[in-house]
Amino acid sequence: MDKRVYWFSELKKADLAIAGGKGASLGEMANSGFPVPPGFVVASKTYFEFLDMTDIRQKITDILAGLDVNDSNKLLETANQIKQLVESMTVPAELEKEIKSAYQELCSKLNREPFVAVRSSATAEDLPDASFAGQQESFLNVKGDSSVVDTVKKCWASLFTARAIFYRVHHGFDHMQVGIAVVVQEMIESEVSGVMFTVHPTGANQLVMIESVWGLGEGIVQGTYTPDHYEVDAAAGEIKIRNITPQYKRLSYDPESGQNKEMDVPAERVSEQKIDDNKIIELAKIGKKLEAHYNWPQDIEWSYFQDKIYIVQSRPVTTIKKGEQARQVESDLPMGDPVLKGLAASPGIGSGPVKIVLDLHEMDKVQSGDILVTKMTNPDMVPAMKRAAGIVTDAGGMTSHAAIVSRELGVPAIVGTGKATQIFKEGDIITVDGTRGIVYLGDISSKLDTKQETAQVCSAQEVITATKIYVNLSEPDAANRIAAMQVDGVGLLRAEFMVAAIGVHPKEAIATGRRDEFIDRLADEISKLARAFYPRPVIYRSFDFKTNEYRSLKGGEKYEPQESNPMIGYRGASRAIMDPEVFQLEMDVFKKLRAEMGLNNVHMMIPFIRTLEEIRKIKRTMSEQGMFDDDDFKLWIMIEVPSTVFMIEKFIQEVDGVSIGSNDLTQLILGVDRDNEKLADIFDERDPAVLKALKMVIKGVRKAGKTVSICGQAPSVYEGFAEFLVRCGITSISVNPDVIHTTRMKVAQAEKRILLDKELEL
Repeated sequence: MDKRVYWFSELKKADLAIAGGKGASLGEMANSGFPVPPGFVVASKTYFEFLDMTDIRQKITDILAGLDVNDSNKLLETANQIKQLVESMTVPAELEKEIKSAYQELCSKLNREPFVAVRSSATAEDLPDASFAGQQESFLNVKGDSSVVDTVKKCWASLFTARAIFYRVHHGFDHMQVGIAVVVQEMIESEVSGVMFTVHPTGANQLVMIESVWGLGEGIVQGTYTPDHYEVDAAAGEIKIRNITPQYKRLSYDPESGQNKEMDVPAERVSEQKIDDNKIIELAKIGKKLEAHYNWPQDIEWSYFQDKIYIVQSRPVTTIKKGEQARQVESDLPMGDPVLKGLAASPGIGSGPVKIVLDLHEMDKVQSGDILVTKMTNPDMVPAMKRAAGIVTDAGGMTSHAAIVSRELGVPAIVGTGKATQIFKEGDIITVDGTRGIVYLGDISSKLDTKQETAQVCSAQEVITATKIYVNLSEPDAANRIAAMQVDGVGLLRAEFMVAAIGVHPKEAIATGRRDEFIDRLADEISKLARAFYPRPVIYRSFDFKTNEYRSLKGGEKYEPQESNPMIGYRGASRAIMDPEVFQLEMDVFKKLRAEMGLNNVHMMIPFIRTLEEIRKIKRTMSEQGMFDDDDFKLWIMIEVPSTVFMIEKFIQEVDGVSIGSNDLTQLILGVDRDNEKLADIFDERDPAVLKALKMVIKGVRKAGKTVSICGQAPSVYEGFAEFLVRCGITSISVNPDVIHTTRMKVAQAEKRILLDKELEL
């Protein structure tokens, strides 16, 4: 199909590029037997033809050039200028003829000249990765073929409202690539209108929520009137909740003025229920049928006229959790004897016998269901951590290895207790409450309601954000489960834990002739993650060994020097330069992944960069090895050292993107060991100095038009932190699996507040 006008009967949900979100949805519903008022769609192609036939595409581009959308006055002035330009153009005759012909055919089908609603339907509207709904204009009670043509042109012009321009710039959409279709549909002179959610929009329950007002639906959508509120069990045909609100005014069509007008509600109907119980239940059942049809909870707009229900729009609900609301633990529940407290590092409940590990050689004694008690974990302990039912450490804070990896593995953990290895003895039965940071004597897990504590509280329905939400990973075993979540890719794939599982130092593997075996094993582990997430990006962080952590690998004593301060010692980029044979090994792993396995979604990130010369040396080496021969290969760096903050505008010119390692950056800015529990109160990513550094980095990277991410828990832990990052312009946030949904919710709320603030400024 390649036409200018399409009837609803010719469209289906896949026709987004032709009809936009609204038009495609109406076509899908009409063809599936739902009660949709008849109509047609002026295709997005027609809009683009209009731009070219009137020769205004370049004029619009020129007007928008150099616009600072944060200058509200200039933004509004630009929007008005483009609107006037579009509306001043005459619709070319051949386009006008087709639109008029379609309206006349609608008249013939209805045996009368109807009033119609003319609604914008942007081609990026109501999509899984963009929310353009409400950005453009709709016009009600339009009558006559010439009026319809003029109103279609107004819809085209509304693609350049101030709020739409701001939104596209803020979210990186090309103004001239977003098209707009226009829905022309029989106008229902609603006695009652409303909105229906097929599950509660907050996720509080699974009842259908219906709200209704007298008159046209704009009154409820715009929040002008307080609606009646009903919550319905559609399967049982029961109204569970009913709140009737008096309504004194309604929005309705006034024949005398030919306009929609606020009118009085007849006195006898002010306090009356807007729609009777049978119709409420009928509505709820229609909603559930739509939900089943789309296999997704729906946000539906409906109208009621002359004893008939009409559906005028349906789109996915994007702001809820699916499933029962998690229950709180009763405060008077017998909890046992709390014997130790620490930082609640990873949520959940775990009970079992204590296994104290003071040396890596003792790891094997930790079996499935045991509680691992240790001074502090390190990457070599990951196999034991995976087997454990819970973890308790003497040392560490919320960003320590134990905390980060426990959250990633979904194992309940408490860190920074100060004395766990001293007060417990081998074989003690204890319960670890990782949500509250409390250890109890005995197995009392059956007394605790774990629905609140487990990381898998409920499966989350999609929540749409412009800011991408990535996940930090190190273990391929969890790849398929986590890839099934609503996550945009892997923002940090740690190599060290996979190397620890291989069990041999890379240089020892090379020296003993096991280089190819090492490459094959590491490539195989990475490929499990890359396949699970394909085609979403997987950002692999190259080896970031610290000498104290990797001396214990087989052969490590020969290659790892003793350092008094490994955290700022021989690590990251320095190793890539000083150990070229090991870095070559990593590059060969990448060649195997991308060339042999076809996994072109894997990209590389270099950690702990200190100087410009370091990244330039690394790039020269990579270039010599053909790493940049693939056009889709991306090279990122970690921003962890203050020097990279001060020189961000230079560093970003060398790479495709950056990820802020907020843990290391915070400790280097504040001079605080992040694993020192005595200094835990000082280590704070919200410190003004750290926030200033984050802002500098984000601003510098966005100025260069490249991607900037952050790896760390702060966006999901600290109130307002996600909003700070979004306001600064961050393009993605990477977090551990247990807080993927929490972080996305925080980001979604922040984005909405930012757009609302901008609307209020206008």
